[in-house]
Formats: sequence, structure tokens, C-alpha cells
Amino acid sequence: MKILPLAAAGFMASAVAAAGTLAATAIHKDPRPSALFIRGLFSSGGKVQLRTLRRHVPSGGVRAHRSLPYLTKSARQSLDLFLPTESGNGPHPVVVWVHGGAWISGSKENVAPYLEILAGHGYAVAGVGYSISPEASYPQAVTELNHALGYLREHAGEYGIDPDRIILAGDSAGAQLAAQLALIITDPDYAARTGVVPAAAPEHLRGTLLFCGVYDLKTMAKLTGPVGWGFRTALWAYTGSKDWASTPAAEHMSILEHVGESFPPTFISGGNADYLTDPQSRPLAYRLEELGVPVVQRFWPKEHRPALGHEFQFKLQLKDARLVLADTLDFLDAVTGAASVPVRSDFQATA
Repeated sequence: MKILPLAAAGFMASAVAAAGTLAATAIHKDPRPSALFIRGLFSSGGKVQLRTLRRHVPSGGVRAHRSLPYLTKSARQSLDLFLPTESGNGPHPVVVWVHGGAWISGSKENVAPYLEILAGHGYAVAGVGYSISPEASYPQAVTELNHALGYLREHAGEYGIDPDRIILAGDSAGAQLAAQLALIITDPDYAARTGVVPAAAPEHLRGTLLFCGVYDLKTMAKLTGPVGWGFRTALWAYTGSKDWASTPAAEHMSILEHVGESFPPTFISGGNADYLTDPQSRPLAYRLEELGVPVVQRFWPKEHRPALGHEFQFKLQLKDARLVLADTLDFLDAVTGAASVPVRSDFQATA
């Protein structure tokens, strides 16, 4: 959910004010005008992020296959695949990354430089596009992501991918979707409720990478101010109901309520200035620990400086983001190789 640091919430507040009566009227009748307005704002932020990330991509070492159609010829239903060129012909473990954007915006192109960086370390990395709202409604996005996973496994030999070493990853709303797909793969009852036949078996899924995500929609309903307005708009568009918090979709999307001991090893992180960390990322990390799922947490105390906001992991100009990238690669090495995943880590700096 790329509700960016929003220059905290001030950026959104200014944008809402500039919109005049748009938010005050349209949101009471139809989420589409407001959702498209928010999409435009996030698109601008995504372009800034993209330019900054590109500066950190080493030259060479990665081969790209872009806009591979996994379901139809729609640009949204396509994926970019980045393959290492200096790690042999594979088969390489594959990281399947789901971009954020509040379920109503964002694109695989926004995260492509980060995925190229991961690929340069010996991984096949797929950035998956999917249909967004209000053009599509729940659960179309997660159903499409399952199709994308099936495409990658079906074409594994062609691209030098190891179909038995899969890591699902995502940022913001993409983290929610990645976690939901992991749950579909590892919990047959949950998959049946979703109406999805998993494209992989539990033993094929080695882990998840979850950054700055949303996992408990009950707490999201309590948000106020411009950020609360943005989430209410996005979830109204995504679920198809203004009273989205009371819908079966909201309950089903709340990963925190459904995870079990079969959930895969997980790397989970959020910045100390991200409004989603305390109500979303930390509770999921603690719940997985209670279940005995191997978890690596990356959190910081409130007083940590510089303050790390939403999607901090992409700000590689920051030392903390570079440290998290290194720890992410260590986690990937552990879950795709012979090493065991630590349940806790000395790096964990919780308040």
C-alpha cells in the first residue's frame, strides 16, 4: 500500500485540501473518483522512488525479461523476470515480489530496480503485475498472483528457475497479498474459502519477505484523518462495500486472524516512523513467534534516528535500509539453502 511516508500525513492532507469538495462528496456515493485521485498522487511518489532506486543498481550481472504475459495480454497481468548472469545457468531460487499501492495503485515497474539488486545476488526475481481497484475487486488480485506463480513454475526450465524454492515477497499492500498467497498455499481450508487452487505445494514455499504491510483490517478501521480517509477509500474500492470493515472480504484479508503453524519462515520489517508498524507488522511477527514459525524481525525503537517511514527499505541512501537489504539476503540464503532460519536476531532493535 504505497501510502508513502506521505511526507508524513501532511502530503495527503494538502492533497485532500486541494481536491476541494471531491473527497467530501464523492466518497459518500462512489469510491472511484477519490480512488483515482489517490492513484494519481501515489503515481507521482512512485516516480520519485524509481529515480532514487535506480542510482543503486549495479551495471551488468542481470538479464531482464519484461512484461511476460502470465494470464492475458493485459499489461497488468504480466510479470518482469530478472535473472542473474554471473551465477551459472541455475536453477535459481525465485523471489516473487508483489508491489504495493493500497490495492488501487502502484506497478511492478516501481520496484524493478530493487528486484534487479536482489537478482544480482544470485536469485531469480519476478515482479508481478496484477489488476487493481476500482477496475477490479477482491479477490481478483490474489487470484491473478496465483496464476503468475503457476506460470513461473510451468516455465521454470525455460528460465532456469527452481520451482521447488519459492519465496513470496511484498511491500505495503503487496505484503498483505504475498502473505495471503502464502496462506493459500499452506492452508487448504483457507484456500478453499478463497476459491483458489494453489499453484504450488507447501514444500515448494521456502519463506516470505514482508515489508510495511497490512495484516489486520480491524485496526485499519480505527484510523482517522487524511490517512484514514485514504484507507477507507482504497478498501471501499477493493471490497466493493462502503462498510468494508464488516464484509467477509475484510475478515478474510486479515492474515493475523488466520495464520497457523504451517506458515513459512518469515522476514518481517517496518520503520519506526511508519504508522503501520505497531498495529500491523509487530503483531504479525509476535503471532508467528507464538505459533513456532521461524521469524526474523527488523524493527527499531521509537527514538531511533533517522526516523524510518513507510517503505523505508527502498531508501538505499540510508544506512538502515542497506543493513536490512543485507539481512534480507542472509534470510534468503538461509531459507533456500541448508542453513536454519533464526527465530530471533541480534539485529532486532525493538523498543
